[in-house]
Amino acid sequence: MSLRPPAIRAPGWVGEFSAFIMRGNVVDLAVGIIIGAAFTTIVQSLVKDIFTPLIGLVVGGIDFSNIFITLRGPHFATLAEAQKAGAPTLNIGVFLNAVIQFLIVGLVIFWVVKLLTRLHVREEKKEAAAEPTRSELLLVEIRDLLARRDAPIEPQAPPTLSI
Repeated sequence: MSLRPPAIRAPGWVGEFSAFIMRGNVVDLAVGIIIGAAFTTIVQSLVKDIFTPLIGLVVGGIDFSNIFITLRGPHFATLAEAQKAGAPTLNIGVFLNAVIQFLIVGLVIFWVVKLLTRLHVREEKKEAAAEPTRSELLLVEIRDLLARRDAPIEPQAPPTLSI
């Protein structure tokens, strides 16, 4: 008598799921999300630590995060005090900071994409310069045929008759 455990058969969807996960575009998407999360941290630091203080200097040192309206109860000096007291507030400054951060993130992404596009175009130009395409070869052949067809015919001497 054999003491082997019975074979466990995986459901059919496991193979389909495995094939789906291993497709190239799913892996590319996962890598993109991970890089995007890391990029988000960099951009948030750029906004919070570099651009926001500069914008604060330009507009006279205004701290946008403390621009708020208390909807009920006494007015508090800072948003932190109002939130600690549990007062309902309209956080206009927090919203302005989010809008500024969005615009800066959009600007940074625009310049990164523009830079990557330029680098990619330069690589394509190097590859294109190495070897002419089939279309270019055909155009050269057509040009040469037309040049031969339109070339002036050299006059030939008439045949002479001898008797």
